[in-house]
Amino acid sequence: MVACERPLLGLALACIGLLGSIISCALPTWRIMRAFKDYEMLLSIVEGLWKRCAISPTGEMQCMGYEYIPLPEDMKAARALIIIAIIIEVLGILLGVAGRNFMNFVPDERQRRKMALTSGIAFLIAGFFVLIPVSWTTNTINDHFHPTQSPYGPDHGVLKKMELGAALYIGWFTTVLLFLGGGLVCSSFFRRNGTE
Repeated sequence: MVACERPLLGLALACIGLLGSIISCALPTWRIMRAFKDYEMLLSIVEGLWKRCAISPTGEMQCMGYEYIPLPEDMKAARALIIIAIIIEVLGILLGVAGRNFMNFVPDERQRRKMALTSGIAFLIAGFFVLIPVSWTTNTINDHFHPTQSPYGPDHGVLKKMELGAALYIGWFTTVLLFLGGGLVCSSFFRRNGTE
């Protein structure tokens, strides 16, 4: 691949990664808890960074923001890290576009290459900021809902099953795109004579 195409491809992957980060942040499907009794689903609870929704077996959905119910600590941290990642990605894209050859923001070639390196590093850092909350939520997914052990309680015979939500899968895909994009943009800093 010609070295001048590599940073452009990396910038395009990072732009798709930014879109993925925004979608992952906005989706209310980080964690899904399903309650079953006698092989019949009673209720699904879907948790996201901004709201929690209860879905009945008939498909009726009721959502509440976290101003009425407490937001779990790991979700608070995930919300902060994802927002920081989105800000870093936007700054990285702006630096990457400003450092391209077709833009005349910086006339010095050496300064443009430094801007490309900084842009690539920003994408790599943003990738870590997306990877941490997605992996953390996946790791702690079973710690939030425990079935009631009492044989006389209202939850007797209720099986609770935790599942990963779509936002986590989008977060992992976004992380891969950001790492690839950051690596490709950073590689343009080390090119020699336009090709490798």
